[in-house]
Amino acid sequence: MSVNNQTMRIAIIIPAHNEEAFIAQTLQSLVDQTLKPSKVIVVSDNSTDDTAAIAGSFQDKLPLQVIEDSSSAQNVPGSKVINAFNKGLEIIDPEKYDLICKYDADLIFPSNYLEIVVSRFRESKITGMAAGHCTILKNGQWVVENQNNPDHIRGALKAYHVDCFKQIGGLRATIGWDTIDEMLARFYGWQVVTIDNLYVKHLKPTGAAYHKKSKFLQGEAFYKMRYGYLLTAITAIKMAAKHKNATIFYHYLKGYQLAQRKNLEPIVTPDQGRFIRKYRWNGIKKKLGF
Repeated sequence: MSVNNQTMRIAIIIPAHNEEAFIAQTLQSLVDQTLKPSKVIVVSDNSTDDTAAIAGSFQDKLPLQVIEDSSSAQNVPGSKVINAFNKGLEIIDPEKYDLICKYDADLIFPSNYLEIVVSRFRESKITGMAAGHCTILKNGQWVVENQNNPDHIRGALKAYHVDCFKQIGGLRATIGWDTIDEMLARFYGWQVVTIDNLYVKHLKPTGAAYHKKSKFLQGEAFYKMRYGYLLTAITAIKMAAKHKNATIFYHYLKGYQLAQRKNLEPIVTPDQGRFIRKYRWNGIKKKLGF
């Protein structure tokens, strides 16, 4: 479909695991949008609370479908949420939509959020992904949630042009999926757009429910993205310094080494890996003033 379509159709898929405390606020903020979504799917993934029932209570206010799915109770980064997202994806025909969105169940969107996002897609035929910024409540104020790169879209609020989504092959059920999607979009010539002054309230900080066994998975993700050891080490140093936690450096490198020993299959091609490394090295050089 064309990005200039005046009736751009939006499909939103919301994976949700025990989100009864937040999901009503998320869905109400979608009800209040000035530009209405065409389809909203909530995937209640192994929830043991009232997530599905609360979501279902919005079916008279939104074009909403609720799916109940079973999976592991452990919130392992990447695989759990994307597997739930893909369950929702199975019941829609992407060809019927212009945008496919993966949103978390603990967000409050400003009423003009979808309208502004759609306007950015309409500005350029090569806009493949677009989003605002997550904010979290800190000391009584909503502040931008900590992120490494200003051009990175948080995994909580991804919106894809359907053609970009298909070209990148959808979303990988692995930690780092929300970096891989952007890198592949750029590899294929799409732009990844973050929108200044468009803020979403993120009610639960990123990673708050992650399982403790996930600590080595970031290094594994770098191996599977073909970062190489040196680039992984530099990233590990940066993250350890940022969080003032030296064990992060150890965990990243240990995760990389474990993946290397297991000879895990990369999730990008050699050409895509070269592109990712070049993009990252160029970012490092730019920060250093080269």
